[in-house]
Amino acid sequence: MFKATDTKFAPWRIVRSDDKRRARLNCISHLLKSIPYEAVEHEKAKLPKRSMERAYDDLASLEGLTFVPKKY
Repeated sequence: MFKATDTKFAPWRIVRSDDKRRARLNCISHLLKSIPYEAVEHEKAKLPKRSMERAYDDLASLEGLTFVPKKY
């Protein structure tokens, strides 16, 4: 099947996958290298100061609950 369908227009790529983690990383690396990329200049974003109005208080919602004692 590979010999019959492997063309310059649509080539097959085989990923050796004895080690699945490395196979995935190799595949991702190959795909990213095949896409042309140029760095784009951009302005640094100016963020406003964070508003603390209606801020979430994570300790207030835990009042009155029972916890497992800390041993370690």
